Amino acid sequence: MAARRYGTIIRHLRDEPDTARELCEKLPDEVLIELGAAIRDETMRRAREAGDHDAVIDAAFEKGFARDGLGVLPWIENPFLICPGGLVGKNRANHRCQFVSVDETWVWENRDLITEIKRSMPGSHEGFRAIALLPIIEGMTLDVVRAKMRQGQHNVERVTSLKVKKARLIEVERRDVSALGAR
Repeated sequence: MAARRYGTIIRHLRDEPDTARELCEKLPDEVLIELGAAIRDETMRRAREAGDHDAVIDAAFEKGFARDGLGVLPWIENPFLICPGGLVGKNRANHRCQFVSVDETWVWENRDLITEIKRSMPGSHEGFRAIALLPIIEGMTLDVVRAKMRQGQHNVERVTSLKVKKARLIEVERRDVSALGAR
């Protein structure tokens, strides 16, 4: 089989991003579905093979947590989407926590998860911190859920919604949630 040449196509896609949309509009549904899957697979492969995951996670543990011990909002560090999360409290029945849901699935259950590392909380409080790495996938939606558990009742305090758009993480909505009925 002769070597294929993609230079012109790649140049058009790189120089004029709207070309990708135009191309997609012209493709039959079956080819568009295959192209979407190929792009997602290639994004995952590159993220899995990129750099030293342990070093990225170690650096994320250094800057990924606020003074209260809970995670800051997720951020992008190419080629990764970095999601901190954790739990801090006196015991399992009374704690504060913050975790990330990606495309309506907890990050640790998400099919695109590359790796996640959990570490025990330093200090006198019980709990842990976690850093999860995901690939950057256009259109991916995140909900950062902050909650409090008191006497066995989990109550959501705040939800911050984010979306990956043009390889950037954009805040879509932030809402404080009343303790009534929110679990």
